[in-house]
Amino acid sequence: MKKLVAGFFLSFLAMPVLAAEGLDSGDTAWILTSTALVLFMTLPGLSLFYAGLVRSKNAVSVLLQCFAIACIVSVAWVVYGYSLAFTGDGAFFGGTSAFFLSGIGRETLAPGTTMPHSLFVIFQMTFAIITPALVVGAFAERMKFGAMCLFSLLWFTAVYIPACHMIWGGGYLADVKDFAGGLVVHLTCGVGALVAAIVLGPRKGFPATAMPPHNPTMVVTGAAMLWVGWFGFNAGSSWAADGLAGMAMLVTHISAATAALTWMAIEWIKGGKPTVVGIATGMVAGLATITPAAGSVGPEGALLIGLLAGSICFYATQAVKAVWGIDDSLDVFPVHGVGGIIGIVMVSFVGVQGGFLGSSAGESWAPMEQFLIQLKGILVIGVWTAVATWIILKVVSLITPVRVSEEEEYEGLDTVMHNERGYDL
Repeated sequence: MKKLVAGFFLSFLAMPVLAAEGLDSGDTAWILTSTALVLFMTLPGLSLFYAGLVRSKNAVSVLLQCFAIACIVSVAWVVYGYSLAFTGDGAFFGGTSAFFLSGIGRETLAPGTTMPHSLFVIFQMTFAIITPALVVGAFAERMKFGAMCLFSLLWFTAVYIPACHMIWGGGYLADVKDFAGGLVVHLTCGVGALVAAIVLGPRKGFPATAMPPHNPTMVVTGAAMLWVGWFGFNAGSSWAADGLAGMAMLVTHISAATAALTWMAIEWIKGGKPTVVGIATGMVAGLATITPAAGSVGPEGALLIGLLAGSICFYATQAVKAVWGIDDSLDVFPVHGVGGIIGIVMVSFVGVQGGFLGSSAGESWAPMEQFLIQLKGILVIGVWTAVATWIILKVVSLITPVRVSEEEEYEGLDTVMHNERGYDL
């Protein structure tokens, strides 16, 4: 009898171990850390970065917009977002089996990984949070808060979810090489930002009136947090604590540093003086551009990608405002959209194993064949995002006014929309 009881007791103790068979504590610990790092990119990294770039009368409005989007998307991701992005076999949208995260418990593992399914859910949630938050930079200082909330929810649903499912959820663009979000995150937010800036129109006084960042210290503080957080963004996308994660972290840092120096050098040569906002913006361009290639390029490829990011994105910012006359307030499209495109294209040529500047850990593919696949991804995601963003803005405008009045814009969104001020001096 004693042996029977002891055997039952031991078998009971062993149940959690058996249920968790296949779980790797090292991989799980790394993705837990990566998840916190990616959320750190939005709150507080992106929030401070954007708040410092706008005028002082609009700093609080940007902080609240980023904070509110994090909350809105988190709830929507649980209710329906994750299911539509990562379940089912549809071409553009997934299934409904995981609504409200049905079937995802403490002991279930994410398919094809050695980590808990719940961890996979929240890691992907942080990507879903930062993408619409990045779009805020295009319409900063002129969109009503209520309209922004509704727009962000609809944009997350109609743009981010299908892009995520098409590429990462086994959908229509499953053959595209996008390691951590060149298309899913950066092209969608970039094109969405460009369309939003065009539909809303420029800020009053643009381009004749100078609208410099009100707090470069805040900009650099946020940019530094973005740089650190991006290691979770890219290295966490390896899904394991392994050599791929290590190389992804290394090339991410190399690209960011190279792009920052390139941007600073061009600014120095053209304008006569380097600026801290310039070097920080170049760093962000380098991070955005390496994102889709971080899982396949080596250090040499990262140097090349960083050089291209710092130079091409710099001139893209000049073209959008000075040549096209579009007031993309905080340069979302030229930094993230153009950077994402560069990275997606460069994967084809510098990410192939044994190829030009490719990592030895990369996959093998025919560069030109993969380039055509990547180009298809750019076109599909770009057109989808542009059309959907335009429709969403029109729908929102039928429900509530989208843009603040000229008087409200002059006074500033902080007091008009929120009855608060960033500074009380």
